[in-house]
Amino acid sequence: MAEVEIGIIENYFDKIGVGAITITDGELMKGDTIHIKGHTTDFTVTVESMQIEHQAVEKAKKSDSIGIKLGERARRHDKVYKVTD
Repeated sequence: MAEVEIGIIENYFDKIGVGAITITDGELMKGDTIHIKGHTTDFTVTVESMQIEHQAVEKAKKSDSIGIKLGERARRHDKVYKVTD
């Protein structure tokens, strides 16, 4: 499974299961699979929807801050990888 680092978790909102991600490199599109990895975090999820400033978007690019429904707990500073395989 080839992966490329594209971002970092800035925050996680427990009650709604949403991670705030800053894209640091490349771009992310709806339907892409991402891998969240940290000291105690390790899971993959398919991006079903994402938002920028509470507006639904299809694509996010470098320096965008997005919100994505994760389904599992993520922690600040976890790395976000795009699965390219």
